[in-house]
Amino acid sequence: MTEQPDAPARMAWLVAELNRASYNYHVLDAPTIPDAEYDRLYHELAALETLHPQAIAPDSPTQRVGDAPIAEFNQVTHAVPMLSLNNGFADEDVDNFDRRVREGLETREVAYNAELKFDGLAISLRYENGRFVQAATRGDGYTGEDVTANIRTVRVIPMRLHGDAVPAVLEVRGEVLMFKRDFESLNERQRAAGHKEFANPRNAAAGSLRQLDARITSARRLRFFAYGVGQLEGAPAALPASHSTMLDWLDALGLPVAKERQVVTGRDGLLAFYRDIGERRASLPYEIDGVVYKVDRLEDQRTLGFVSRAPRFALAHKFPAEEALTTVQAIEVQVGRTGAITPVARLVPVSVGGVTVTNATLHNEDEVRRKDVRVGDTVIVRRAGDVIPEVLGVVLERRLMPEPPVYTLPATCPVCGSHVVREEGEIVARCSGGLTCAAQRKEAIRHFAGRRMMDIEGLGDRYIDSLVEANLVTGVADLYKLTQDDLLKMKRLADEAEAATPETVRQGKVPTKWADNLLAAIAASKAPPLERLLFALGIRHVGESTAKTLAEYLGSLALVRRAPAALLRVLPDIGGTVAQSIADFFAEEKNQIALDALLAAGVAPRGEHPPKAQLREKLDEIKLLAALDIPKLTEPRARQIIAAGQTLDTIAARTDFGIFGLPATVASALEEWLANAANRDLLTALAAMRRELLDAVPEAAQVQECPLTGKTFVLTGTLPTMSRDAAGALIEAAGGKISGSVSKKTSYVVAGAEAGSKLAKAEELGVAILDEAALLALLEQSSQPD
Repeated sequence: MTEQPDAPARMAWLVAELNRASYNYHVLDAPTIPDAEYDRLYHELAALETLHPQAIAPDSPTQRVGDAPIAEFNQVTHAVPMLSLNNGFADEDVDNFDRRVREGLETREVAYNAELKFDGLAISLRYENGRFVQAATRGDGYTGEDVTANIRTVRVIPMRLHGDAVPAVLEVRGEVLMFKRDFESLNERQRAAGHKEFANPRNAAAGSLRQLDARITSARRLRFFAYGVGQLEGAPAALPASHSTMLDWLDALGLPVAKERQVVTGRDGLLAFYRDIGERRASLPYEIDGVVYKVDRLEDQRTLGFVSRAPRFALAHKFPAEEALTTVQAIEVQVGRTGAITPVARLVPVSVGGVTVTNATLHNEDEVRRKDVRVGDTVIVRRAGDVIPEVLGVVLERRLMPEPPVYTLPATCPVCGSHVVREEGEIVARCSGGLTCAAQRKEAIRHFAGRRMMDIEGLGDRYIDSLVEANLVTGVADLYKLTQDDLLKMKRLADEAEAATPETVRQGKVPTKWADNLLAAIAASKAPPLERLLFALGIRHVGESTAKTLAEYLGSLALVRRAPAALLRVLPDIGGTVAQSIADFFAEEKNQIALDALLAAGVAPRGEHPPKAQLREKLDEIKLLAALDIPKLTEPRARQIIAAGQTLDTIAARTDFGIFGLPATVASALEEWLANAANRDLLTALAAMRRELLDAVPEAAQVQECPLTGKTFVLTGTLPTMSRDAAGALIEAAGGKISGSVSKKTSYVVAGAEAGSKLAKAEELGVAILDEAALLALLEQSSQPD
């Protein structure tokens, strides 16, 4: 093309003209120029920008196409927190809200702005001097994710605010969503491409906005509606005095604001708006799950203020979950990523809230029994919160005769065949095959590779997901068999699945340094301390402290994996539930096979040693007998039996206990317990392991007492030259114990900078306080020979 003499001016005109046309088309739904003319002007602008890249405007429509993929989202701290709203579900909730507002303002009548509660993703847009500079998700209300690149692709969002009188800083709060027709079009494309369909518009919008590749977001049509303001600096002198006029002001700045809003008076006005929107809900072009009421006058909002994490001046009035009748065809179970077993009702397809529902959660076995749901029953189904389908209840009048059997949870996992365990006092049953169950595979590997476990640097969530999905890793042992070719294959498949293959790779330039670094990190993790390996196995209830106790007292992996629950129960700080969980884990043959595979792959715990000398006193037969948790057999009764000359071996061989002076109920309970051959074998095995451990435990004379044995330390604040983990390791190596809280039993508190409440508690209780230098001096002094 021929270069124009005043190209920058022409470019500025084209940007303004194209943005005006885009606003009219996408926001006002009132096109002002034909599509062909828009395309002609767009291509002219793109050509000029190629010749004059230094003159490209930040709000040019060519900058919306999406940046190259990023590794992860950065965190953004909200200048003004994005707090949630209190919910109301009944007319009574609205009555109470209006009453509290009137009492707080000491007035008889209040004007409210009533608007829609969109079913999308909350977003904060930041404009500086009228130009869009950043977008962030709500996150936890205080910190969100930076999604600036993706928001640039949302065409209804202006890159520059309209008008000249714009604030120096304006944070606009609103909702990103997907219209129903755009959602259907997206799912049609997903089906055509053989990809998984999205469940609903909200999931589609959230998934699209959180793509690491903004080009994928650009290909999906997202919308935005503004509903409020966060940070505001350097605003025009005459700011709006009400929320409704604030929305009008945002509209005038070129930001999309929903037209379905109204200023109403009192609770009658609120409920009239709610019912009107409820009647029109199905005809709206987007999904909503309720309406929002806000006190209209901004000064009144400031007067009312906030309670906890929600404003007193606003209420979200939710629509009731929609319900329907259908029939239960089957009850199956799903296995969650942590092994939780959830019963699911497979249903005759039924439309609920505009969505076809084919299955619904039954939560847990107790809930199935409470509602008495059986195969063949007619049930009431609702979408709780308009999202998650659940069975509300059974229509007993329609139950088939003869009655179907009562539901019972399966004894084995449907995914891996491991036994299902339900701990006493818990409502959730779990698969015990943590290391081998495919449903738990990603979570097991993610935990295994963590910093405080095997510490495999560089093996993040994305790589774990890709390795499992590519079937390159089916268990933790497979990590140690990976090759560079495997990792490059994984990366290639992941890029292809996301349609994000880098240009350099297309050109045949395949980087391998990252793969070499990851393989080196995996190799470096092969010799962990025993406690880290035990923690990495993901045994339920076993954290760092319990793993350290197991490693310290039993000394070797071989002993830990054979220890019965009764033996584990007598170790410090290990109760019955934790002991049984450890025993159940190692009782599962598939876990033992997976552990053998890990050892065969070259993983070998370092620092194994004979059992701790203090274990000898824990092996007292009275304590072990009581730890078997035999009904009615308390420790005093166990002492009575052992005092009569009995041992664990002789007890396992007896059938009559009436001669030991025990109450008849106790003797009967013990005899009944031993009538079970498995229990008798358990007692025999416990006796044998006790003898084995007594032979292996060093005599007290052979053991040198650690200098800090019996001393409890609490670490707080930031130390000058070492991390708290490093300081804790030195203390434990000298025999000390680390605690997380300060009490009268605390020996020392080691305090660094910004120590906080633990230091104050230590001063209050008169606990000795050390700084880093004093701690090192104590350790040095303790290490000196007498």
